[in-house]
Formats: sequence, C-alpha cells, structure tokens
Amino acid sequence: MTKIKEVIVVEGKDDTKQIHKAVDADTYETNGSALSNGDLERLKKLQQTRGLIIFTDPDFNGERLRKMISAAVPGVKHAFIRRDQGVPTEAHGSLGVEHADPAVIKVALAHLYTQEERPSVTFTIQSLQAAGLTGNPHARSRRERLGQLLGIGYGNGKQLAHRLNMFRISPTQFTQAMSQIKQEENRQ
Repeated sequence: MTKIKEVIVVEGKDDTKQIHKAVDADTYETNGSALSNGDLERLKKLQQTRGLIIFTDPDFNGERLRKMISAAVPGVKHAFIRRDQGVPTEAHGSLGVEHADPAVIKVALAHLYTQEERPSVTFTIQSLQAAGLTGNPHARSRRERLGQLLGIGYGNGKQLAHRLNMFRISPTQFTQAMSQIKQEENRQ
C-alpha cells in the first residue's frame, strides 16, 4: 500500500476510513465545515513539518473549507474527485470522499496540484467566454467536464479562471481538453 508523507485534510471520520482503504496516510479531520483558529494553527504547523493535501468533498461546504485552508496556509496541495465519484450508493447520505472507490482516491492522490500564492494570469473571464465556458447554454456542462478532464474540480466562470491560473494549467492542456469536449459534444 502506498505511503503518503503529507497529512491529508478531510471533513470527517468516514472520509478517513475510505482514505485508509486506498493508501497509508495520516489524516486531519475538520469535523464539518467550520474551522477554529486552533485548527488553522495546527494545519499551519503540519504544513511546515509534513505538508498538507486538501481532499474535501466535491460540494459547497468542501469547497468552502478548501478556500479557507488555502487562504490561511500557503503552499498546500489539492486532490479532487468529481461529483459523480462521490455519490452515495444508498438513498441516504451526502456527496463525499467517503463514497469514492479506493481506486478513484488513489488516482486523485496521484494527480495533486499545488497552489501558488499569486498565480500568473493566463486565463480571464473573456478567454473563457470565447471558449464557450461562460455566457453559453452549454457553459455549465462544459466547465464541469473541463474540471473533470484537468482534475481541478468544478467552478463557476470566475472560479474556473482562478483555478486554471492557480494550478498553472497551460494553454496547451486547456486546448487539448476543450478539443476533447467539442469532440464529445459532436458525437452526441
């Protein structure tokens, strides 16, 4: 089983259980979407000593936690699963890492992104609009698919521009992903 040196930040104990099915790693559980100043201080210390991987649920609260930690703790790494990979198999339960298959978790942890404090600006709202990712009837589904292909998660237009820049997605990577999206749309 692969050993992860960084501490993986998750939302709860069920996420930890699922992570342990995929890899050998220590986790830090936030126990929900609220973070205290004490939590942030502990996360800063862990980042300095071991490094952090933020692996929150692909939902609003998970994204909120990701942003809070990223703002307070520079240089953290990010792992993402798609929304459809975190759907519960039973009727009850919420979307989350705890429902992801161990193979999906391994892939997410093999494709980490590191956030830089001040990303260079390559992608703008205008460039996303020109690509049909905003102001278009298919914009939402295209943004969702682009996030899946690039492994950076879903975001609205403004969030997507920020993520593309933050994760240093190259124009070539972007163009290849958009070509794949257009090919998929043409097949439908």
